[in-house]
Amino acid sequence: MNVHYSDYLQLDKILAAQEPESVKLDAPAHDEMLFIIIHQAYELWFKQILHETGSAIDTMKRPAIEDNSPDLQMVVHKLARVGSILKVLVQQIDIMETMTPMDFLDFRDMLRPASGFQSWQFKMIEAKLGLKFENRHGREYYTSQLRQPQIDLIKQAETDQSFLELLNGWLERMPFFSESSNWSYYNRITSHSEPHVFWADYRHIFAESLAPAESNNLEYFDKIFIEENRGIERGLSAPASRAALFIMLYRGYPMLQLPFQLLNSLLEIDEQLSTWRYRHMNMVHRIIGTRIGTGGSSGKEYLRGALDKHYIFKDIALLTSFLIERRKLPQLSAEMERRLGFHS
Repeated sequence: MNVHYSDYLQLDKILAAQEPESVKLDAPAHDEMLFIIIHQAYELWFKQILHETGSAIDTMKRPAIEDNSPDLQMVVHKLARVGSILKVLVQQIDIMETMTPMDFLDFRDMLRPASGFQSWQFKMIEAKLGLKFENRHGREYYTSQLRQPQIDLIKQAETDQSFLELLNGWLERMPFFSESSNWSYYNRITSHSEPHVFWADYRHIFAESLAPAESNNLEYFDKIFIEENRGIERGLSAPASRAALFIMLYRGYPMLQLPFQLLNSLLEIDEQLSTWRYRHMNMVHRIIGTRIGTGGSSGKEYLRGALDKHYIFKDIALLTSFLIERRKLPQLSAEMERRLGFHS
């Protein structure tokens, strides 16, 4: 049977899915159609993001995934696509802002208590990527306006392994420091007793690079990379943090280019999510000022709290605080360089 464009895309359903409340109440508001279509587009893109992240999570759950395998390449590709989609979501705010405050007031009160706060797909995205319940802003009521099946889906996502947790496990399995043969010919420059000869050297070089006002950074370095300190909130363990920093430092080697792209894709996702929240917050302030949201939230203030708190991959972003100049990097042994250059 021949497939028709309209049937394949189910255009009859999609194009009939806009039912403005203002029309139902015989008080047509021109911009309500724009409002509906933009939010429907958001939800379709959220569905695609869940599709991409779900597939990436399934791959990362495998017992073993090579650092430069086609599987890892596909994970990076899917995460890069998520970042591109998020850029589109940010750009859609430009279209939304063609609606003036008075245009919105023509139909705003007809929407109560519907609200973007009820977007269960967006909360699913956050949970699957790694935003923990205890780190949510407004966690006491963040599912209060959802239907029970939606709440169940989100709770299940919070129970399942998130991408951040799988990333942590993947980084911990990297053999950079666990295989002593990688360092048998390494020419160390210090005699300190940190967990590994490389980190003894690196800590020494990092300490020398600090300005007097940055002296506390050395203590923080120890908490992040040396100590398994449970007193600080962290998404990456000390071994995972060491592996991630090593990838950033030596990303010029062929074997580390794909792992670096993975880390960079996650930073891009966090940045785009943050940009979207920021633009959303300013748009809300521009259109409704200090009034509460249609769902009863505090409007701009709630969005500000989420913007400040909902960074999922902040432990990766934090690593840039501990970088040193390329010319000061410890020189790896010839054996280690061969391993990182695709040579066996």
